[in-house]
Amino acid sequence: MTTGLPFDDFRNLLRGLPRADEAPADAARVRLDELKPADGLGMLAETAIWLARASQRMPPVVTRPQLALFAGTHGVARHGVSARAPSWTAAMVEHCAAGGAAVNQACLAGDIALKVFDLALDLPTGDITVEAAFDEHGCAATMAFGMEAASADTSLLALGDFSVGGPVAAACVLAALLGGTGRDWATAATEAGEGRLDRADAAIDAALACHAGHLRDPLEVLRRLGGREIAAIAGAIVSARVQNIPVILDGLAALAAAAVLHALNAEAVTHCRLAASAPDGPPADVSERIALRPVLAAQDIPGGGIAGTLAVGMVRTATLCLSGMRPMPAPV
Repeated sequence: MTTGLPFDDFRNLLRGLPRADEAPADAARVRLDELKPADGLGMLAETAIWLARASQRMPPVVTRPQLALFAGTHGVARHGVSARAPSWTAAMVEHCAAGGAAVNQACLAGDIALKVFDLALDLPTGDITVEAAFDEHGCAATMAFGMEAASADTSLLALGDFSVGGPVAAACVLAALLGGTGRDWATAATEAGEGRLDRADAAIDAALACHAGHLRDPLEVLRRLGGREIAAIAGAIVSARVQNIPVILDGLAALAAAAVLHALNAEAVTHCRLAASAPDGPPADVSERIALRPVLAAQDIPGGGIAGTLAVGMVRTATLCLSGMRPMPAPV
């Protein structure tokens, strides 16, 4: 049953999330203790245990993995906070559709289904330095759209984005939820050079000042400071949690979406892992505070979903180790 305000249904859904049954994870630990070589499996063991818990299956399986990329446009991009022109986002959507992007090749190599979602690219969100990104209805509708990305026919979902100005919006969301200023977050939000760091710093501080006094509610933070890709990823995370689909998060927008949900209910992101280690500084601090461990202990991986595809390969390997390894015979 729907309620009177657009966000109410999401609040109720998040409020009612049950704790995951620990039995599958416990069973995975028992099996790994039987199989583990003397030097251990390291991250593979941790990943296998997480996958068993997140999927509520033992042994877990990875069939039909999917990468969903959400493309959005931002009014804040007009402030020159990116090395790319705003038109890059639409061009990248077309490039992916033609199969020519690096992420297409990575998905082909990993046998991963790729879906790219165009989120009203001809209608940028509001310039968050002077107005809200969008209204409650628009934000809730975009979250609902994102929920459709978590299809029941996948057993592992990677989520990412591409946008111009989106990292600045994500940095604003994270700063509002977890603290920090534009100077703290600018490095994570844009590329160095040609004054972009200073412009990103100023844009983040201006956005936080513009919306001060309205940022106690995490969903208000999302609608005022975020973007369509962040809202859609948040919806996909929630839908996957309900369906026991493990999620890999790739990029700053995905981290911001997870932080919004964690602020509402920490159980909403227990099925998530970061694709790769968050950059040093505030992003790394955030990942620790909301207990998001990385699948890959690396930071120098290109964006646009590449880290997500590589992480899927690691998760697959962990699954096969858990189900296929046998105890090593004692040496004669």
